[in-house]
Amino acid sequence: MQPSDTLDFSLQLLRQPSVTPVDHSCQNMMAERLEKIGFHIESMRFADVDNLWARRGQQEPVFCFAGHTDVVPTGHLDAWHSDPFLPEIRDGKLYGRGSADMKTALAAMVIASERFVAKHPNHKGSIAFLITSDEEGPSINGTVKVVEALEARQEKMTWCLVGEPSSTHSLGDVIKNGRRGSLNANLTIQGKQGHVAYPHLAINPIHSASKALAELCDVVWDHGNDYFPATSFQISNINAGTGATNVVPGSMNILMNWRYSTEVTADELQARTLEILDRHQLKYDIEWTLSGLPFLTPVGELVNAAKQAIYDVTGTQAQLSTSGGTSDGRFIAPTGAQVLELGVLNATIHQINEHVDVKDLEPLAEIYEKILENLLT
Repeated sequence: MQPSDTLDFSLQLLRQPSVTPVDHSCQNMMAERLEKIGFHIESMRFADVDNLWARRGQQEPVFCFAGHTDVVPTGHLDAWHSDPFLPEIRDGKLYGRGSADMKTALAAMVIASERFVAKHPNHKGSIAFLITSDEEGPSINGTVKVVEALEARQEKMTWCLVGEPSSTHSLGDVIKNGRRGSLNANLTIQGKQGHVAYPHLAINPIHSASKALAELCDVVWDHGNDYFPATSFQISNINAGTGATNVVPGSMNILMNWRYSTEVTADELQARTLEILDRHQLKYDIEWTLSGLPFLTPVGELVNAAKQAIYDVTGTQAQLSTSGGTSDGRFIAPTGAQVLELGVLNATIHQINEHVDVKDLEPLAEIYEKILENLLT
């Protein structure tokens, strides 16, 4: 196997058991290398979350690498073929928790920056890093807090590349240039508990809500657009009853989610939902949680720079996509920055025996370096 700076640094990061929200010195390891090439290092800790803001240069435009050092829990260790925090290479694949999501991308970002600065010490604008240990957790004290701090002092990003694993079949085949919004509802339908043999003395919330829930499932919320698929609605949990067969439940709890496009707003989704519930004359309580607004980066400087870099390194014509879940890009895009996600294959993220192809690591660093060249030289 050929020597690889990106692989070496990936291994160092993967050995850190940084289960969210613990960073476990990953950010210090990155900051140490960045400081050596002229980055000003700023640690931002909010509650139990470590965040890193590093910047080289004082001028605009500002290109920012963004990502997270925290990983999801390992699951049952006996299901792993090797220790998830003692990374191993087998058959050309690098195994370890965080290998795909997203420590190899972090390593590639640092290596790309080192190489770019060595070649272009007087580059245009600024390079920055926004790194958190709260992306896989509640996302309360991570990127969103750093962005608030930067906004308060009017420090802006022009372009932001999030190193989330975006690729599907081969490195660089997909760039995420936006994400759908995510709206959650915790709905409780009130009924009246009673004996199943005396239904006239009870109100069954399952029966009374069934038509309303069916209507919610059938609603066409929008038709999407050129960038986004149509908004989707899913009921993820329903709970009711005492466990006994002869008791009508007194209430029913339902968890629901909308992944929505830019064709509709969260307020509109809520209003249409309440109209349906009220029309069916239900007695209910509902709590709303907006996990993230939709964002979109149309074709422009950042997308073009990334597509050209991918083509130069791999020969692949990257496709744009807004599919998948949410990412911390949802906190950065509202500042006006162009945001995209570009990283390794996402086939094994959050899975047992998470892994990436070793052969993709150096090309990823090369892609990141060429993006810097395309924008800052």
